[in-house]
Amino acid sequence: MSEFIELVNQRRSASNFLPDNPITKKELDEIFNLVKLGPSAFNLQHTNYVVVLDPEKKQKLKEAANGQYKVESSSAVVLVLGDKQAFQQAADIYKGLNLLGVINKQEYDLMVNDTVSFYEKRGQEFHRDEAIRNASLSAMLFMLAAKEKGWDTCPMIGFDSDKVKEALNVPAQYEAVLMITIGKEKTESRKPRGYRRPINEFVSYQ
Repeated sequence: MSEFIELVNQRRSASNFLPDNPITKKELDEIFNLVKLGPSAFNLQHTNYVVVLDPEKKQKLKEAANGQYKVESSSAVVLVLGDKQAFQQAADIYKGLNLLGVINKQEYDLMVNDTVSFYEKRGQEFHRDEAIRNASLSAMLFMLAAKEKGWDTCPMIGFDSDKVKEALNVPAQYEAVLMITIGKEKTESRKPRGYRRPINEFVSYQ
C-alpha cells in the first residue's frame, strides 16, 4: 500500500481529543507550508487561516460551537476563512511572474484585467461561492497534511459564524467556511467509520 493510500485510509474525523497535547507554531507552519501549494482559482489563494491556541479564546469558540467539548480538548482550533475579495489581490499575486520574466508587462496587465473583470461581472453571490469553494479545497489539504505530520483533525460547521468572527475580529470580507479542531485523537472512544456508499451510487460515466 502506498503512503498516500495509507494516509487517506488513516485520516478520520476525530470526535474526541486527548487533553494537554500542545502543538507548536513550528509544527503548524510545517503543515501550512504544504497547504500553500494547494490549488485555487486563478491562483488567487482565497484561503486565510486563524489558528487559536489561547485557552480563553478557545472557550469563546466553544460557546459559539454549541459547547462542543472537542473545541476545548483540541490542541488548537483553526478557523478557515474564504476571502470574498481575493480577486482584488490579483495585481500583487501576478507581479512575481512579471518580475521573473515569465510574462511581459503587456501579458501581466491583461492577466490582471481579465481576472478582476471575471469576478466583477459575476457579483457578490459568486464571490461568496468562490470563497467557500477554494477554502474547502485548502481545508482538505490541511487535514491531510496534518495527518501526515501525526495530528488528527475534525472539520466543523456546527458553530455560529457571526459569534466566531466577532470573537476573533474577522473582517466582513471573509466568509467563515469551517472550523477545524486539531490534536491527538482519543482513539479508545473512536466510533466505527460511518457508512460509505459504493462508487456505483455516486459515480456515473458518460
